[in-house]
Formats: sequence, C-alpha cells, structure tokens
Amino acid sequence: MPFGYTGQNQPNQTVSNSGVFSITDVAELQSQGKLGGSLEFIAEQTVSDVANLSMTSIKENVYDVHLLEVIGYNPVSSDRLGMQFFESGTRESASVYQYAYQYGYYNGSFGENKSTGDDHIKICPDEGTDSTDTSSAYCYIYNAGNSSKYTFTSQQLLGTDFMRFGGGVLPQASTVDGIYLFGDNTGSNFSLTAKLYGVKQI
Repeated sequence: MPFGYTGQNQPNQTVSNSGVFSITDVAELQSQGKLGGSLEFIAEQTVSDVANLSMTSIKENVYDVHLLEVIGYNPVSSDRLGMQFFESGTRESASVYQYAYQYGYYNGSFGENKSTGDDHIKICPDEGTDSTDTSSAYCYIYNAGNSSKYTFTSQQLLGTDFMRFGGGVLPQASTVDGIYLFGDNTGSNFSLTAKLYGVKQI
C-alpha cells in the first residue's frame, strides 16, 4: 500500500507519493508502529550500589538495531563498566568479545585500546568514588535478534575529564536476547540509569 497519495487532483503523477498523509494513512502507520518517532522505549532501570544489571526483555525479534543509554555511571571504587550479551537466555562470559576504541583526556593525551579476546565489551571506563564524578554513554547494538549474524556495537561516552568512542563485536552467529552490565576490573558495585530503545526501520 503506497502512503501519502491522495490521487484526486494529480492525474499526471508518476510516483505514488505526494508527501501528504490522509487520516487513513496515519491510522495505518500508527497501528504498525511506524509513525510517531524513530525510537520505541523498551525498558529502564535505575540502580544504586549493585554488582550487575541485566536487561532480558529487549524485543530482539522486533528490532534490528537497539540503542542503550547509560547515564550517570558511578562505581563504589574506581572501576570500568563492561557489557556482555545473553545468547538464547545464556550469558556469554568467555573471552570471545572483540573491541577497539580511542580515548582522549582533558590534559591533551590521547590513545587507543583494543582486544581480540576479552570477556566483555567496554562501555564506561574508570571513574572515581566522588558522587559527582560520573560518566555517561550511548551504545548502538546491531543484529541482536538475527541468529545468522554477529552482534556488533558502536559507542561513545563522556566522563568528567575524558571522552571515548569505538565499537565491539560478539563474533558468534547467535540470537542475542539480553544485556548484562557489570564492573569489569575490580567487580566494584555501581550506580547508574540504563535506558533501552528499539530503533524503528522506517
């Protein structure tokens, strides 16, 4: 069904899309979840002084792309935030993840970090214990629900005195149906807010 074509006063139109949506078009697109924004909110968790966080209802059968926001990451002791995936309900914790990222600090120093065999993908790096010393990030996750493809990520973050951007991959063709966040260095407890969205393919 072509949307946005009224047809009445455009007899010479060769492409069936005038850019004008009828009431019927709007109702049909809304019923399909294709109107009203490009993101659908899936879940949110706000935690304080916990060792880990799991998000296991991610609508992987609906969305090819997910957006994960991490807001106000603050560990009890200086620690990084790592991410693992659940594959068909089982958390993958082996050293099979790959990642690469670049970082920069306020003092002008820059560098990179990478691995072809780690047990997680890095989201937020070291932060101190001061309640105002936090970092936040957003991470796009691709192909989670596609059992014939690898699951990739791309992420950017900003901390109190640094920035970082990069990406990672779980190089296994599998159905990823959950996300697991944890302190990846010292296992420190942490506080944060995590929000998960599905990206609509319009």
